[in-house]
Amino acid sequence: MATLYEQLCDFENLYLAFRAARRGKRGQENVAAFERRLEPELFALQEALRSQTYAPGAYRSFYRTESKRRKISAAPFHDRVVHHALMQVIEPMFERKFIFDSYANRIGKGTHRALDRCTHFLRSSAYSLQCDVRQFFPSIDHDILYAQLARQINDAAVLRLIRQILATGVGVLDSEYDMQWFDGDDLWASLRPRGLPIGNLTSQFWANVYLNALDQFVKHELKCQRYLRYVDDFLLFADDKATLRRWQSAVIAFLSGLRLTIHEESAQIRPIAEGLPFLGFIVFPDHRRLKPRCGYAFRRRIRQQARAYHAGRLTQDDVTRSVQGWVAHAEHGDTYGLRSAVLSQVAL
Repeated sequence: MATLYEQLCDFENLYLAFRAARRGKRGQENVAAFERRLEPELFALQEALRSQTYAPGAYRSFYRTESKRRKISAAPFHDRVVHHALMQVIEPMFERKFIFDSYANRIGKGTHRALDRCTHFLRSSAYSLQCDVRQFFPSIDHDILYAQLARQINDAAVLRLIRQILATGVGVLDSEYDMQWFDGDDLWASLRPRGLPIGNLTSQFWANVYLNALDQFVKHELKCQRYLRYVDDFLLFADDKATLRRWQSAVIAFLSGLRLTIHEESAQIRPIAEGLPFLGFIVFPDHRRLKPRCGYAFRRRIRQQARAYHAGRLTQDDVTRSVQGWVAHAEHGDTYGLRSAVLSQVAL
């Protein structure tokens, strides 16, 4: 029977990884160049992996400011193929360990199912507590993450590859990180390798692995049955404030063991009648409203795209796809009037 690493290096696995990495990016020149020489590129990648001479390339970093300012780091395309090949063999091992109510970057989950689950919990609770992790991706500690991965993966070659990919992220998000000190730290703590580049497929998956420890703690130690998480934004529901205050203190203490902190000033216990800001909506037990800033942001974006279309930098199909995507998202709230107003402004 093939080892896990042999499965990773299998040509069919690499080909499927190429197809996954290519999805939605066929118009990019680096992707097209790889595809033009597909067979020799995949064989060269396979040989480099098998001989363990594979070396990841440098990231290209840029900022996006659609909702909040984020530093995005794009790996070279051949590295993205390797990331997909790795995920295809290790993700199933972890997926069955995750709780039902973890919704980010998982097949069959996503934002809209998370919103539906939030509504369900609001209807059966009196109070909610919303928390989010401060500087989550820049804060993820490599040694802690590697130990979590190594507990499930018993293949030295796969673990070596994981070490390589983790090492490429060291320092990428240093500009986005404010040093946090925890009990027992010495001066060397500031040199601990940390940070997962936002934009990597591996980063999205490893973020779920990292916070699965929190999920298990909340569900099995705190016995909180009404809990859900989307990336680093997580919600707890209960019928009294005292329980949520106790859980909040326990969560803060637990996260310190992962070298993480939450935004305590915004972690408020709310009566469910006030609504809950979550994933771009204000969620109430019987309806949802789109956050105003999300509507404003889309209006700005569609005006920019209209100008780009008239200048010949975007096609009508590009703009149409953007509008359709926003409408499909906004339809999950009570937004008929807003959608009508926004769409009336779209004139190409």
